Amino acid sequence: MPNSKPSRARARTAKRLSNAAKIGMAPGALIHLGERKTEQAAITLIEYGPGEIVETQFSSLADSRAYQSRLPVLWLNVHGLHEPEVMAEIGRRFNLHPLVLEDILNTDQRPKVDDYGDYLFMVARFFEIETESGQTGSDQVSIILGMNFVLTFQERPSGRFDPIRERLRQDRGQIRKLGADYLAYSLLDTVVDRYFTILEHIGERTEELEDIMLDRPRPNALQLVHQLKRETLDLRRAIWPLREMINNLARADDRFFRPETRPYLRDVYDHTVHAIESLEANRDVIAGMLDIYLSAASNRVNQEVRALTVVAIIFMPATLISGIFGMNFKFMPLLDWPNGFFVAIGLMATVATTLSFIFWRRRWLK
Repeated sequence: MPNSKPSRARARTAKRLSNAAKIGMAPGALIHLGERKTEQAAITLIEYGPGEIVETQFSSLADSRAYQSRLPVLWLNVHGLHEPEVMAEIGRRFNLHPLVLEDILNTDQRPKVDDYGDYLFMVARFFEIETESGQTGSDQVSIILGMNFVLTFQERPSGRFDPIRERLRQDRGQIRKLGADYLAYSLLDTVVDRYFTILEHIGERTEELEDIMLDRPRPNALQLVHQLKRETLDLRRAIWPLREMINNLARADDRFFRPETRPYLRDVYDHTVHAIESLEANRDVIAGMLDIYLSAASNRVNQEVRALTVVAIIFMPATLISGIFGMNFKFMPLLDWPNGFFVAIGLMATVATTLSFIFWRRRWLK
């Protein structure tokens, strides 16, 4: 498995530097905190109603300022959070609180939901499988739900919301008919469904590593166990607050999510609970793998020590016999006998063969 330590180290360094730049600034200051994951911010707008949909991509802030929406529901998506001037313009256009913009630019947020009266601000995390290392990484997704609009902010293009765009374009299901709240539900459902793919990936790696542990642990097996523990810990930090967030949305008043949308939110909540159960099962298996590793390593050492002990015991009588006949005495049995040497060698071979047979019968020789 390729090592991803350099990329993680760069991410930690970027986070430290950005956090240092934030110290002493006023609340609501627009400073990007986190790793820059795309070269340029991209803004796309989808407006739709029961019978029509319009897609627009803005190449500059001037184009966005001059644009006037005309359809009932709009979905504005931003890829790239490192341009504070883009965030400031969106905040001005939709009358967003400065603390909301600050939280969007801080990409290390805990999943949560905040009610700002005219809109809901939600934060979740999207997990992806890194191509180079095969490990999991995460991006922050911020969602703002208003009465007739949804704003989403992602660190980089992931393509995970493309199925929702296709459903809007082809008018499949009820997504065009049920308004902005149903769109927000669809986005949350996509985030939660992605967790099952990640959990399946971690489960496969866990089973593979467990087989390696039981067979013959590799030198880097312990490092792989700690990698899996760290990834499941990151998942746990994201899923548990997300369950609380969705539960609060399902139990809140009807200002943002209408009664016909609430059953879908409860379904997402059930999926979140299922994901947590799968995650905890994987965590238990990974926690037990350390015991498996130590037991396998101890068993391997015991087998090697036993093999060395058997060899030493087999040759110990020969050492004793040769030592006796090597003593410097003038009168000793067999010293003057022409066949004494062959008798001593035969005695050594007989004892060694007898001991080898005994150890073989006891299955100590493998």
